[in-house]
Amino acid sequence: PQALLFNSKMADAFHTGAHAITKNDLKTVQFDARFPNTNQTKNCWQNYVDFHKCIKLKGEGYKPCKQFLDAYTILCPTQWVEEWNEQRAKGTFPHKDLQ
Repeated sequence: PQALLFNSKMADAFHTGAHAITKNDLKTVQFDARFPNTNQTKNCWQNYVDFHKCIKLKGEGYKPCKQFLDAYTILCPTQWVEEWNEQRAKGTFPHKDLQ
């Protein structure tokens, strides 16, 4: 439980720049019918929440969680992710399943 307050190892590798970003690393998120509009804010939020719920339920080694990590790291501004991580660490994150 304590480890879940911070980014998972997968997320840490992305946010700490474990390797230099190459052209092959640049991807876009596939179409998600739940979010058909141009504004992808809710899509960003939902993938962030889904990723952290997934690793909380299945563990950090569960590879299917990576699809949510990939999506939110593409869609979400880093500043938002850092703020949400801090909120989770403080227990003030506004999603009941991730406090």
